[in-house]
Amino acid sequence: MIEYFALAVVVIVALYFVALGTSALLAPAFAKRFFLGFASSRLAHYTELLVRFTVGVAFLLQSPRMLFSAGFNVFGWILIVTTAGLLLVPWQWHHRFARQAVPQAMRHITLIGLCSLVLGGFILVAVARGAAA
Repeated sequence: MIEYFALAVVVIVALYFVALGTSALLAPAFAKRFFLGFASSRLAHYTELLVRFTVGVAFLLQSPRMLFSAGFNVFGWILIVTTAGLLLVPWQWHHRFARQAVPQAMRHITLIGLCSLVLGGFILVAVARGAAA
């Protein structure tokens, strides 16, 4: 049962990256507003941490059944460890960092969009090929 949940989370993450990439390329103003919403409040901060942790655990659980399993295992651990680090930081610091970093990153919205599309597609292929093996 937990394996199906992990699979669903990983596929949803892949589709999220595809949607994010599409949005960044076709509606960059919308994507910019979306990115500025990260760490905008205490609730947003802790919700982001919960989602990051859930996604990290899902990648750990699903990675043995994916193509490039070691890489996705490391990706899961990176999400979990960085989430733990963010949990130790007051949400206001995260908010301040996001307010400074997001506008700088948005100068590269096309690159972010392309990378998001590639990452989402790569995850979907890794899931599909891993299931076929």
